[in-house]
Amino acid sequence: MAALDPRALRVYVLTSSRFAGRSHRDVAMAALEGGAGAVQLRAPELPEDELLGVASELARACADAGVLFVINDRPEIAVKVGAGGAHVGREDDPSRARLALGPERVLGMSINDATQTREAEELGADYIGVTVWATPTKPEANPGGLALVRTIADRSALPVVGIGGIDAANAPSVVDAGAAGVAVISAVAAAPDPIAATRELVRVVDSALERRGG
Repeated sequence: MAALDPRALRVYVLTSSRFAGRSHRDVAMAALEGGAGAVQLRAPELPEDELLGVASELARACADAGVLFVINDRPEIAVKVGAGGAHVGREDDPSRARLALGPERVLGMSINDATQTREAEELGADYIGVTVWATPTKPEANPGGLALVRTIADRSALPVVGIGGIDAANAPSVVDAGAAGVAVISAVAAAPDPIAATRELVRVVDSALERRGG
């Protein structure tokens, strides 16, 4: 397992090219300028050669900014471009992903209920992703609400990241439930000013963590 500083997960922005004509690069660069601690390239629609090009550029930009860069579902691409790690679901063979990444890179794993917490730990995950509320950007996800965040955070020593339907208004409640941070897509990618949106998320999450003493 990698040595992951949970503070990198405070505000974790996933890229999307679905909103306002913005590219994955546009969203990632706005997240970096706004102070995000982690960026995930989530681009299932890109062919491999194009994905490699975008991933290489973002890996360099994130490294220069001291920000964790993660690639969704493609651990071999993460290794090839020198990314910080990869994020997978239970259906994406996490054990193979851990092997591909080696011990130095970060592996994030999404789980659907608290019974899967031990499995994530045993498979070598460095953090756990939990869907909080329903979201059109991932309609197949099974939202568990704040109660699930709280249960998993209580059960596991791994940092928990809430995702799904999160914005600056409700992000503090996710942190209050025990999450190390929040992951967002549309709250930044669809915002009129994605840099300002990221900054506001950083502000409210940092305030919530300070109140919690985290």
